[in-house]
Amino acid sequence: MRLTTQPCCIASRRRSIFLSAFAALALCADARAAIAQDSTLTMAGTASAADTARSSARKCDRGSTCWIPWVLGAQINVIYQNLRPFDAAYSGANSLLSTGDAKTSEAYGVYFGGRVVAGLQAYLDVEAILGDGVSNVNGLGGLTNGDVLRQGATLVPRTAYVARAFLRYTIPLASADSDRLDPAMDQAAMTVPKRRIEIMAGKFALNDMFDLNGYAGSTRLQFENLALWENTAWDFAADTRGYTNGVVLSWFEPRWILRVASAQMPTFANGDIFDGRVRDARGDEAELTLMLGDHGTIVRLLAYDNHGRMGNYAEALTVAQKTGTTPDIVADDQPGRVKYGFGVNVEQPLADSGATGLFARLGWDDGKTESFVFTEVDQHVSLGVQVAGTRWARHDDRFGFAFFAHGLSDVHREYLAAGGLGFLLGDGKINYGSECGMETYYRVQLGRWVQLSPDVQYIWNPGYNRDRGPATIVGFRFNARY
Repeated sequence: MRLTTQPCCIASRRRSIFLSAFAALALCADARAAIAQDSTLTMAGTASAADTARSSARKCDRGSTCWIPWVLGAQINVIYQNLRPFDAAYSGANSLLSTGDAKTSEAYGVYFGGRVVAGLQAYLDVEAILGDGVSNVNGLGGLTNGDVLRQGATLVPRTAYVARAFLRYTIPLASADSDRLDPAMDQAAMTVPKRRIEIMAGKFALNDMFDLNGYAGSTRLQFENLALWENTAWDFAADTRGYTNGVVLSWFEPRWILRVASAQMPTFANGDIFDGRVRDARGDEAELTLMLGDHGTIVRLLAYDNHGRMGNYAEALTVAQKTGTTPDIVADDQPGRVKYGFGVNVEQPLADSGATGLFARLGWDDGKTESFVFTEVDQHVSLGVQVAGTRWARHDDRFGFAFFAHGLSDVHREYLAAGGLGFLLGDGKINYGSECGMETYYRVQLGRWVQLSPDVQYIWNPGYNRDRGPATIVGFRFNARY
């Protein structure tokens, strides 16, 4: 059903979501108080992780009747961005708008969850994304706003939807130590053995568990550009909104974490319908997280292997040459095609109890098959810093500054140079150059729940094209969460 665009209906829907989200904020206070009381009772007299597990089992001996789905949190995120006019020798169907643009996006979310029985938790997240990104979210590998929906391939309804709905089961391993997990989005308050195995199944986002980084991991609190909160060469399985269905297995040890996952791929690039033929349409991930030395260094090593109904750039170019037409990667889609890649992710605390630190990412994919899910990047490098405001008497404020560089495989460049379109890129032709950019933000903490963040981005060779740009994007972000 096509979404109506009558102003009164949109305004009413936004007010309804806005009020619902803040109602959830009020509920959270009672829910968290109950969680805290429950945690206190559970921890009383606890001598080990095993004692805690036995206590939890006794409290949940009535099976599912003891499950209460707490409201774990709620948030509202509003991002305004202004793309300033810039020089461009020419433009195509998917070019970044050289005439400039200004857009506002709105994200609302309420997050539920809790313990069902001993060892088993259930979580449910409801979100809504309204508004738009600059240039119809086209023309860049490093999209400037990670909150907006990429509408290039499909028009998804702008209504509330279930973002996540999954179960997590914890298997304790012999361990003398335990970890205290504080309540957060998709995490109920509890104590778990430091050595454990977790099995997660349902609907979720793969980047909730993989390629995490404490200094560059949230478009709602840190950097807004995709290139600075994710390895953009990791074309992770997801629908248009960024979610998928699958299974994740995690093995926790004091000095390392090993995760593997398999999840559904969409039927077409940037699509919102999943392919049910899992044998030929899935994304497989593996990541090893290493905690090194005594200075808080964390290194994550990622590998992925996507199977899906993807096009092959070389074959699309061959067909175009034989027929005298413009190459069309979508017309070359075939089931069972493969894209694979790797990533390295580092975070290094420097000061302020870890609130100040450095981060870096490297990413690469084979670049032979169609960019299908996340964005159009085959090589990724990023480096940046987060600084806590402790040094100027603003303990909870944060300053961030980072650079990134993106590249395309040779055959991907040739495809765009011949006039081909991707799901985000297509200037009609291309004078290839690495797409490079920088971003800086300052996040001001107001009270317990509100953050305000001015933000500036500067991008050289937008869409990998030396004949266009550079582009400047000035933005402002409002975030309220509990």
